[in-house]
Amino acid sequence: METGLLHLHNLLRWIILVLLVLSIVKAYTGWKSNKAFSAADKKTWLFTMIAAHVTLLLGIYQWTLGRFGLFTFVKPEGVSMMKDATLRFYQMEHPVMMIVSILLITLAHGMSKKSVADQVKYKKAFQYFLLALLLILVAIPWPFREIGRPLFPGM
Repeated sequence: METGLLHLHNLLRWIILVLLVLSIVKAYTGWKSNKAFSAADKKTWLFTMIAAHVTLLLGIYQWTLGRFGLFTFVKPEGVSMMKDATLRFYQMEHPVMMIVSILLITLAHGMSKKSVADQVKYKKAFQYFLLALLLILVAIPWPFREIGRPLFPGM
């Protein structure tokens, strides 16, 4: 079961990245072309937030009960979490950066509900989505990193 949840968590990464890029493009074009805020923009931002929150739930499971989980992983004697790059990444860096990025995605979606000028909605959402995308790209365990995982594990 754990392997399946990890693969689902990985698959949702790609969905979030695609939705984030789409949300960034929609926010940027809406902001720069002075478009009126539309229901399609709101739905795109909502789907981005939903995908991020589902991935967060799977990630919290992995963080607490997964292979390197806080409650399941027994560190070898004499090993410090902060000195071990793999443990530090999976137990500290990755979860914290992802939680912050999901907070930014939630704030961006929240702009769709605010009663402010459409250009302010687009601009703020663009900034939040862009920061979230940058954080996610830094926090993903890409294959070229020391702590990396395959792009599509199990395939």
